[in-house]
Amino acid sequence: MEDECPYPDEVVTFYCATGRAVFYLRDQKWFYHYDGTPLAYLHNNQYVVSFSGRYLGWVHNGSVYSFLDGTCAFFTKYSSGGPSRPSRQSRPSRGSRQSRPSRSSKESRPSKPSRKSSWSANSDESFFPDYE
Repeated sequence: MEDECPYPDEVVTFYCATGRAVFYLRDQKWFYHYDGTPLAYLHNNQYVVSFSGRYLGWVHNGSVYSFLDGTCAFFTKYSSGGPSRPSRQSRPSRGSRQSRPSRSSKESRPSKPSRKSSWSANSDESFFPDYE
């Protein structure tokens, strides 16, 4: 059974380790870069999955943690716990949203590594391998 979406039904901004707004969640489901590129989607209200089917991270207490090593990749204004967060910088204007690609079959979900209270080295666009 799917849990309730961890974010309210509004556009939610995600910030990197330096406080820069990198992407946003729309309709409690779709992640978009601020340039309008679709990046990923929220699966089962918990997992960040690329359109190519790769599990990238999971949501915990409002933040996104990386499946690579359990480090925190992004935070929101709803985040609690985790590494200390920098001040949030102003959000850029949102570009026109591009059409979403079709979703590929999901890979097998990896085991979650232990959460760490440190920032991911991929706390930027590099978190999304399909982003060009």
